[in-house]
Amino acid sequence: MEFFCYHRDRTDSLALRMELGERHWAYMDGYAAEMIARGPTFAGEVPSGSVHIVDLPDAAAARAFAFDEPGYQAGVYRDVLLRRWRDLLGRTMWDFSGGRTGGDRFLVLGLGPAEPADLTVPSDRDELIAYGPLLSDDGNTWLGTAALLRAPDAETARAVLGAGRYAETEVHEWRFGGRPEDTGPGTQRRRSRP
Repeated sequence: MEFFCYHRDRTDSLALRMELGERHWAYMDGYAAEMIARGPTFAGEVPSGSVHIVDLPDAAAARAFAFDEPGYQAGVYRDVLLRRWRDLLGRTMWDFSGGRTGGDRFLVLGLGPAEPADLTVPSDRDELIAYGPLLSDDGNTWLGTAALLRAPDAETARAVLGAGRYAETEVHEWRFGGRPEDTGPGTQRRRSRP
């Protein structure tokens, strides 16, 4: 089962986040084989959160992943968005042809009203890094859509999700995560896809 996890930083938690950097990476190293995508979000140059998309056995394992994370345990984050997710691209971020660098990257979250939206991959998928619906714990109810993508600016990134289809749409600057020496799926995982 795939899960989308977004830890949002507390105001003024940067020093604590930096202090826990190695503990965070070591914790995530334990999930390398399950990782679909990861990386920090930013408000300017200051980290504002952390995205992790993981393939785990069940909701209990996902909750343990999210809430046992060292930064969460130490109070770095103000809240956690944890939802079932479906990988509509069928790949990890390391498979993105655009690589780790070059161009601006964004997280776009569409948090939904009652009617499901954007359930299929947009036709222009070349700039998509990860894309899929946010779902209830049982996987049956659509709650929104999450996308990681490369785009020239935030407004272009926002347009990946249909206008007026969501109760709220968030756009965050995002960067490929992992240790600096983390260069690709060979150092992360070999993920078999159905």
